[in-house]
Amino acid sequence: MIPRECKRLAEVDFPIAAVSRHAVREKSIRHGHPSTLHLWWARRPLASSRAILLALLLPDPCDPSCPDEFRKAARKVLPTVGCGRGKTDADLRRGLLKFIADFANWDNSTKRTWLEAGRALVQATHDGEPPLVVDPFAGGGSIPLEALRIGCEAFASDLNPVACMILKVMLEDIPRHGAELADELREAGADIRQRAERELAELYPADPDGATPIAYLWARTVRCEAPDCGAEIPLMRSFWLCKKAKRKRALRHAVERAGGPQRVAFEVFEPTSDSEVRAGTVTRAKATCLCCGAVLPPERVRVQLAAERGGADVKFDDNGNRIGGARMTAVVTLRPNQTGRHYRLPTDADYAAVRKAQARVAAILEEWEHGGRQGLCPIPDERLPPIGTLGFRVQRYGMLKWGDLFTARQKAALAELVRSVLRDTHPTRREGLAIVVDRCANQLSHISRWNVPGEKIEGTFARQALPIV
Repeated sequence: MIPRECKRLAEVDFPIAAVSRHAVREKSIRHGHPSTLHLWWARRPLASSRAILLALLLPDPCDPSCPDEFRKAARKVLPTVGCGRGKTDADLRRGLLKFIADFANWDNSTKRTWLEAGRALVQATHDGEPPLVVDPFAGGGSIPLEALRIGCEAFASDLNPVACMILKVMLEDIPRHGAELADELREAGADIRQRAERELAELYPADPDGATPIAYLWARTVRCEAPDCGAEIPLMRSFWLCKKAKRKRALRHAVERAGGPQRVAFEVFEPTSDSEVRAGTVTRAKATCLCCGAVLPPERVRVQLAAERGGADVKFDDNGNRIGGARMTAVVTLRPNQTGRHYRLPTDADYAAVRKAQARVAAILEEWEHGGRQGLCPIPDERLPPIGTLGFRVQRYGMLKWGDLFTARQKAALAELVRSVLRDTHPTRREGLAIVVDRCANQLSHISRWNVPGEKIEGTFARQALPIV
């Protein structure tokens, strides 16, 4: 055991430059990294967490109070990872600091020799007994995870239930069950996917030519308030659909004036130059009418969207015709035996599926009401934080409850996934599947957006906020 008066390595030196480089590199590592398990904004880098834990647990060999047993153990362990034993205590200190710096490398974090070396050094400081590392606000779990990695016992907690779920899965379920749990989750996930595809088929119909829609692109709409206009303004920051060096697709519009109010019609085209694609209709929260050119000020845009609870759902008449609300601008599809994404305009069948989704959500809520409102509402009805809360900007646009962040079809899809997960009777497997549903919810909200260069959906939390999109 290290005497209390003995300084730890962190009190005399720390390889901050090398550890920082490894921490920065770690952000680009996606495969197999714990950060990909579940989003947590304040997650600490594993590299720096691992390094500082070692620097706090290991004594400074140059300190007169450092136990000789530790010096002997360190000189035996360090050569196994190429850090050198050194003849003097100063050399040994440099070797330990080099070990901490090199062990911060993600590539070394799972190698047996490095793990055994780190654990042996920690055990040598505590007479073979694992020290206890406590993190009462563990968040994404970087500190307790790295404590376990270097052979410590860890206690982690947090006030946030999402953080608690991440900690439970990452620190308990995965280490205990490992590959067996992974296989079970793959099997259960495949079953849920098949069930969801069957139950939600009418809400996501395939095209007549066999193409499969993978994304529906929408625009919120407001009405032009200029005299003698009143045209619908689709709120779009850009008309680009795909913008790659050898492949470009975009929307262009034409104003239809015959037979009633002016109306904007779109078509998908292949621009030969960027100048062919006009600027979007939204700039600094102001909306520009495509029919008359009038500008709707930000406060009027907010008022109109607030009246529609954010304006992300479609309004239909009794005959199923769209009369307002969100407007579908394009559908992204995959075609059999063809590579790449394809883009087409929406059809009546696409809107019919949306109307069915609205009916499905109404039925889900009605069933819950008739059941005595037992348990949580299947469609989240908890209120969002009040206006002015840091990062939340959607309340000013009429989105006051968590359920307001989703369209009817998204609500129906997520409700089906949640029901499927709740049917699983195995608690550990159910927790893992719940994390998958969370990841789906990040994509399935009307705050998500279309990533034009990547031709993919950018999740709701692409930034640390809930902005209006």
